[in-house]
Amino acid sequence: MLIVPAIDVRGGKCVRMQRGDPSSETTYGSDPVQQAREFVAQGARQLHVIDLDAAFGAGENTETIAAICRAVDVPIQTGGGIRTLTQAQARLDAGAAYVILGTVLVEEERIARNIIHELGDRVFAGIDAWGDLVSVRGWQDETRVNRDALVNRVVQWGASRVIFTEISRDGTGEGYDLEAIRRVAEAAGPARVSVSGGARTLDHLQALFEDAPENVDACVVGRALYEGTITLSEALALEA
Repeated sequence: MLIVPAIDVRGGKCVRMQRGDPSSETTYGSDPVQQAREFVAQGARQLHVIDLDAAFGAGENTETIAAICRAVDVPIQTGGGIRTLTQAQARLDAGAAYVILGTVLVEEERIARNIIHELGDRVFAGIDAWGDLVSVRGWQDETRVNRDALVNRVVQWGASRVIFTEISRDGTGEGYDLEAIRRVAEAAGPARVSVSGGARTLDHLQALFEDAPENVDACVVGRALYEGTITLSEALALEA
């Protein structure tokens, strides 16, 4: 399973939140580019970079994301505020390997399907949910959209990978919701699944590695790396 360190950018800084709540924001560094270099120097083979300002509709960090892409030689998957084909292409032009769609999957099906059609395997579907219901716009707005039904739909549209976050676990250090992961993996069928939300200890990662369905082959890890409850070297040792 691939370990993908997370870099969330807000106001040009590396931050983390608990359950997506901006009032819980903790700043872990003023230089996301240097953080990216450090993760790669420690052995990371891919990075997960989210523009929180764009996700919240409060600005953007395009230049920072481009600088990260220039600074490292591993694939970057990036999301946050990508709601048009032009915005998706701009992230790819900045050097990202993959773009992550979220809100647009729910609010603008026609646009989402067109982006997937035009960009193919370079598009990942980011599906973030409180239990069975999807949240959008930086997790600030709840919907009545069923999580598993949306997973199934985006795979039918051509998405080859789903990045699933159980919001109730994100930043809490409570471990992964393995039952939710199994249900999402089943709904994804032939698509690959990355998971995020809850890892605080090496035991949490080990449990995921041992119990996750076969099509779950990557996990995004954030706060635990910044706070040192998991070291990247320990996590990467589990990949073998």
